[in-house]
Amino acid sequence: MKKLIVLTLVMMCSALSTYSQKPAKVYVTRDISSESLIKIYKALGRKAKGKVAVKISTGEENNPNSLNPQLIKPLVDLVNGTLVECNTAYGGARGTFESHRQVIHKHGYDAIAKVDLMDEEGEYKIPVRDTRWIKYDIVGTHLKNYDFMINLAHFKGHPMGGFGGVIKNQSIGVASANGKANIHTAGRKEVVEGMWNMVDNQDGFLESMAAAAQGVADVFGKKIIYISVMNNMSVDCDCVDQPEAVKVKDYGILASLDPVALDQACVDIVFGMTPSEGDDNRPLMERINRQHGIHTIEHAEAIGFGTRKYKLISIDK
Repeated sequence: MKKLIVLTLVMMCSALSTYSQKPAKVYVTRDISSESLIKIYKALGRKAKGKVAVKISTGEENNPNSLNPQLIKPLVDLVNGTLVECNTAYGGARGTFESHRQVIHKHGYDAIAKVDLMDEEGEYKIPVRDTRWIKYDIVGTHLKNYDFMINLAHFKGHPMGGFGGVIKNQSIGVASANGKANIHTAGRKEVVEGMWNMVDNQDGFLESMAAAAQGVADVFGKKIIYISVMNNMSVDCDCVDQPEAVKVKDYGILASLDPVALDQACVDIVFGMTPSEGDDNRPLMERINRQHGIHTIEHAEAIGFGTRKYKLISIDK
């Protein structure tokens, strides 16, 4: 009985600690432009120094929705950044380094900056705090080369995760191909071979994303920032070669030092929209709900990765 009382008190204290956090600042601009992208980066007050990794999704070969290279070029130039990515776990045009490089070229990313496929020379394991499902995260060895990371995400839907924001961009996105297998199968498989279509533990997969993203954040400490561009918001991720048509109007750019607050704010914006002709948020809402996508954010907060409480701060005049 004493043990039960102590455990209950510990859980209560933990919950109070989690939910008594101050709201995180989430900056927002309705202007999707290179100038506003730089402005929102500066609003965060954390300057990118040293060798800077700018984590984007290069997108599947025939997917038109990934971030426009010309939109992000001035920010990448400002921080003297390197665009970073890793190979996919499902084959496709980004399943090998050679074909992935071809996609990068087709989409114009190598015309604006150096692009580093971080798992091109191998992979290594980094620790995670939450070991319920995955015991570590598997990432490309080139991650060691960077001093600072700008997690520059494109917010949209996702076939398995419900939505893709900064947590997804930092977990599946930073993981090597084998690391992606590890996350998708909630630690059941650590190699790509035979792993696809084996997400048989949905909440375990979502929780593994949160754990892996936190592991990457721990590598950089305070030398990391989070930005999400809310445009071209199909229900399908940039990893889908033939995505569903975009039905939601572009919204803007959001940024924060707290990834959990940022993803929560983006989801809240989508759910708070009023559907109208040519601006229908219902398919994206349905996708998020069907895949229990909000659980990624819930679990990220539960493991101490950030807070779901936030205050929106407009940087528009």
